[in-house]
Amino acid sequence: MKSYYRVMLGQGSIHAAKCFAENWIGAGFLYDIDLTGKLPEEWRAFNKEFIPVWLKAHPDKTKIAAGLSCGNLWTVTKGLKDGDIVLCPDGEGRYRIGEVAGAYKYAGGDVLPHRRPVKWFSQTIDRADMSEALRNSTGSIGTVSNITDYHEEIERLIAGNHPPVLISTDETVEDPAAFAMEKHLEDFLVQNWSHTDLGKEYDIYEEDGERVGQQYSTDTGPIDILAVSKDKKRLLVVELKKGRASDAVVGQAMRYMGYVKEELADEGQAVQGAIIALEDDQRIRRALVMTPSITFYRYQVSFKLVKA
Repeated sequence: MKSYYRVMLGQGSIHAAKCFAENWIGAGFLYDIDLTGKLPEEWRAFNKEFIPVWLKAHPDKTKIAAGLSCGNLWTVTKGLKDGDIVLCPDGEGRYRIGEVAGAYKYAGGDVLPHRRPVKWFSQTIDRADMSEALRNSTGSIGTVSNITDYHEEIERLIAGNHPPVLISTDETVEDPAAFAMEKHLEDFLVQNWSHTDLGKEYDIYEEDGERVGQQYSTDTGPIDILAVSKDKKRLLVVELKKGRASDAVVGQAMRYMGYVKEELADEGQAVQGAIIALEDDQRIRRALVMTPSITFYRYQVSFKLVKA
């Protein structure tokens, strides 16, 4: 089954026109290293080798930034498979659509030197025609965003059939109605982070002013949200469960916390966890008694109509 990705072609899509004209996508990072023959099948092995290299070149950056950059680089150079679909913003509110059509090539001395050939389609997608959930996902920060969950909508847009657009019903949040569709929980929480209790103590992790803490990759899967306390002394792993949470999610959160502690946390930084779900049960309450570093939150939905 093919996958779908949003790929940025330079900050602000600055290199998009060149990529469209020359039929490729590319990534920066580690500009001077030809990765031919150095791309393992799993990103974990790639990160293990190249995170120290990246940090040596960027001594003022964090291990979190290094992991994100190397993970994005591996995805572009190796993770994308022939036949996968990429959506690339053109900087003017539209997305070019292309199909990955070949293996990695290195173009030393040029912009975005780590490249993959792409066959661009003739049609484009207007950002305004996307559902709010897809706009949020394609607008996420970072070089690469996996948007395969929205493949049905993307295919409809490619065919020229526009899905219905949800309308906000509350001035304080962007789209409470999105809770009716469970897969929107994460995007909803991220967009309204500042309105939550967690947002009073933590910020979703950022690098160079760009939010990068959503769906942060680890060796046991992606962290839904990675946040840092406002005093930078604590990292927070947020795990979202759309509906009732079971005790299994406690172990999942602990695995992510272990990765953050061993691979990302700076010396002296504590690691805490938060599980967010609609409901809990006796089993998860028992499990949480023994894991005081994890806090459980229930989300609630509020909905109102305003007479015109």
